[in-house]
Amino acid sequence: MEQTNYKRLFYGSCFALITTALSFSIRAGILPQLGEELDLSAAQLGFINSMWFLGFPISMVIGGMIYNSVGGKIIMQFAFLAHAIGIIMTIYSGSYIGLLISTLLIGLGNGCTEAACNPMIADAYEGNQMSKMMNRFHMWFPGGIVIGSLASKFMTDFGLSWETQIWAIMIPTVVYAYFFFGQTWPKAKVQEAASLMGNLKAMVSPLFIFMMVCMALTAISEFGPQQWVSLILAKSGAQPMLILALVTGLMAVARYFGGEAVHKFDQTGVLLGSAVLATIGVYLFSTQTGAMAYVAAVFFALGIAYFWPNMIGFIADKIPQSGAFGMSIVGAVGMFSTSIFQPIIGGWIDADKAEAAAQGLTGDELDLVSGQATLETMTAFPAILIVLFTILLFWVRRIKAQPVPAGS
Repeated sequence: MEQTNYKRLFYGSCFALITTALSFSIRAGILPQLGEELDLSAAQLGFINSMWFLGFPISMVIGGMIYNSVGGKIIMQFAFLAHAIGIIMTIYSGSYIGLLISTLLIGLGNGCTEAACNPMIADAYEGNQMSKMMNRFHMWFPGGIVIGSLASKFMTDFGLSWETQIWAIMIPTVVYAYFFFGQTWPKAKVQEAASLMGNLKAMVSPLFIFMMVCMALTAISEFGPQQWVSLILAKSGAQPMLILALVTGLMAVARYFGGEAVHKFDQTGVLLGSAVLATIGVYLFSTQTGAMAYVAAVFFALGIAYFWPNMIGFIADKIPQSGAFGMSIVGAVGMFSTSIFQPIIGGWIDADKAEAAAQGLTGDELDLVSGQATLETMTAFPAILIVLFTILLFWVRRIKAQPVPAGS
């Protein structure tokens, strides 16, 4: 009976993450229509988008902080309300302010999903099984983006309105509410994990602080190039949408088999291998054009696929006393890092474009050369991770060789 309950909770978590992915991909797809219909500027559309990224870490941190006292069930009930109201407001608000509020609500619902579901999986499953289920849970973000992108394209081609496309996000929202309804959530496996003071004590450890630095770099290694590579490669002879589909599709498949990789190499070995592949992928993006861009996409996708789930899984497995709060803080650091670095990357693109223009380049050649120069700079993110994860590999081996204190 208990195992069935865990399966049902896991399925609910997957549909909640699909809701997050659809809100990311479908909303991105309808932005031009929203801008035209409501006469919104690019700056206003940018602020609407930023609400999605703002709500996410806010609710992750608060959700992680209150997880022990209120439980994952209450957090996911709030997530359902935030998602449902956000979806309905997006369709019927008809104003800039309404869209800001509705997007913030959806972002809050998405953050609650991470805050509640990551610790639930960590508490429901043991050891390698936990790593396997954590990877399979997180496969539904890239998997959901593929579903959302294809669904949005299909509906747009058939002349369906943007309102209909937003209504589609409600389908997985209702499904996850059904799976979670009436279910009992697992208790924390480690006693200290159920205490906020125990969480905080574990989070001031050198290993946790080191992992926060690594998370900032893994997140920007994943989301930095992904945000810009389509624009850059559009001038290289490759098809940006095919690149996006290839990257997200491969990520989903890789995460499905992530448990086997962790079982063989541990999270530390998987993270180190991922950093190597991501570095090769970003470097190839910065130097190759045409068909070779698809080869770069394969390396990049296989590199970044295991970053997010195994960073969360590492915290759950190696620093369990940090509990739900620790997992949420690490995830929030990743999101904050992404938002902080985006304007910095934009500045790099402007500087590289000015330098290329000074050399007499114009048009598509200007965009391609300056864009690839920026991607070459971004190679530093995963390259630094190769060094950090090598240190982590030996650090964890040393910890494993030490006797385990009683009660941990």
